[in-house]
Amino acid sequence: MSIRLKIASFWLPDFILKKELNNVARKTIEGLDNLLKQYGSETEIIDESDKVLKGNLKERRFIMAKAHNKRVSVLIDMLGYEKAVKIGRNAMFEVGYKLGQNARRKLGARDNFEDLELAASILYKILGINFKIENKDGNIIMIVNRCALSKYYSPESCMILSAADEGVVRGLNENMSMQFKERITDGASECMACINEVKL
Repeated sequence: MSIRLKIASFWLPDFILKKELNNVARKTIEGLDNLLKQYGSETEIIDESDKVLKGNLKERRFIMAKAHNKRVSVLIDMLGYEKAVKIGRNAMFEVGYKLGQNARRKLGARDNFEDLELAASILYKILGINFKIENKDGNIIMIVNRCALSKYYSPESCMILSAADEGVVRGLNENMSMQFKERITDGASECMACINEVKL
């Protein structure tokens, strides 16, 4: 485990959390905007002023989630639910993958599960998400028991944006994949995701 990863796991000042949240917001919103430009006309593009986050972490998360909701809603109106979810998830996975690779470099994370779990906990702290890892009959399960974004996201936004989380895991460790099975925004008491080794 690198010194950078160890330090970041127990101490991240507020200004760094805000900076990293702004980065996540910018990348995910731009990813959705690119889809709107690709599949729609210029008149359907959402006002981009909400790319600038202001306030404390809670306020910034709300602004980001609202921006995601608006864009996902327009995408679904343009393409229909199934196509919008499919292309939206693909795009967000790629955004998350790049964010995960960048975080891996910054934190000095290595290819082991301990580093993956620690790095993921740092990124989730930025988003206001708490999770625990359980081993159930040899299956690695991530349980999200608190998600600040679940209060703001529509189920459709969560379905699409959770693919960014799955991409982050792959970016942090190429040998691992994650897939959500249950979401708070769909009425579950907790989010649940399975983490597996990538089969080549």
